[in-house]
Order: sequence, then C-alpha cells, then structure tokens
Amino acid sequence: MSEELIIPEPDGTVSVAVVYDSGSRGYPALSGRTRVLAEAVAKGAEDVEGTVVRLVPVAERAGHWEALDAADAIAFGCPTHMGSGSAALKAFMEETIRPQFLEQRWKDKLAAGFTNSAGMSGDKLLALQQLAGFAAQHGMIWVTLGQLPGWQTSAGSTDDENRLASFLRLMAQSNSDQGPDLVPPASDRATAKRFGRRIGEAAHRWTRGRVSAAASA
Repeated sequence: MSEELIIPEPDGTVSVAVVYDSGSRGYPALSGRTRVLAEAVAKGAEDVEGTVVRLVPVAERAGHWEALDAADAIAFGCPTHMGSGSAALKAFMEETIRPQFLEQRWKDKLAAGFTNSAGMSGDKLLALQQLAGFAAQHGMIWVTLGQLPGWQTSAGSTDDENRLASFLRLMAQSNSDQGPDLVPPASDRATAKRFGRRIGEAAHRWTRGRVSAAASA
C-alpha cells in the first residue's frame, strides 16, 4: 500500500512590507502625504488575520533589507514628481541591483504599489508603470488595484473610492497647498486601505499555493 502524501500546512502567518518615500519638494509642512497612503495600505493588510506588516521609509531602508528579503509581499509607494517616481525611491530601486536582483531574492514575491500627486492626472500612470517594470525585473508577481472606478457619473463625487479610476495600482491626489492632516482625502485613504486588504489576502492565497506546490513536487 502506497504511503499517503501529506502536504504540510503553512503556519498561517504572512509578511507584507510597505516601502515608501514621502517627500515634500522643499516644503516641510506638506511632507507626509504619501506616508498617509502607506499607513492606510498597511492598516488594510493588518486587518487580514495572520498578516504581519512592516512600514519601511526609504530613508531608513538600511535596517530593513533582511525583512524585505523575507517578506511574502512588498508594496512600493512614492510621490509622482515631473511624471516620474521620486528620486529617493529610484535610488532605492537601483540599490536593489546587488544583491536582490542579481541573486533573484525577490523572485515570485507579490508586488504592489501606489503614488500620489497634486494633479488629478499628474502623469501618475508613468510612475506606476515605472514601479511595475521594477517589480517585473525582480520576477515579482503584480497585484492590481482590483476596484471598480468611482466618480464616473453625474451622481458620483470625489467622495467615491477609486475616484481617479486607476487599475494598474493605487493613485491618490493631494492639493498642493494642504498638508497630510487634510490630504489625501478620505476617499483616497479608504481606497488605499481596501487595496492593502487585497494585498494581504492575496499574500495568504499565494503562500498557501506555494506550500502546496512545493509539497507536491
């Protein structure tokens, strides 16, 4: 009689890291608007039972490389400046060439991201595409926003979630003369929190699937 194959169960805990830059282009009173999004994404992921979340400001990344390498999912966030991701996040991206990229340490992790700018468009899509390309070079698996668009009819408003109708990743908008106590608005924060929950749930499904696949190999 053949021995029954027993597939081990994961311990039920997954880790999500949220790496972000939150610059102010020289206006300290306005700094922190992208951080607000990062915190909302983290809160959404934490709401998924068994999810451990780590917030990583890019300026403090030196102390977090081990945690990033061990994470099941990593969300990347930054402001959009001049149609591109911020310089600080791009410096982080280039720093991952050695050893993360060369050793493929992040291959098959989940990746997600978010960006924020003063304009409703602000060419945020270019920044999101930049982040998507970065994740692809690492061999990561992309998590889309997964929300229907809001504010598309005469009955809609800026209070709708996903009011900027993004699909690739989370977009948010912050008025250029207001600080993080007011912007991004509640609708964008709610969109970010729901996105964080989606990332956390996806990480659990992905991790369970990888464990099962490894046991079956």
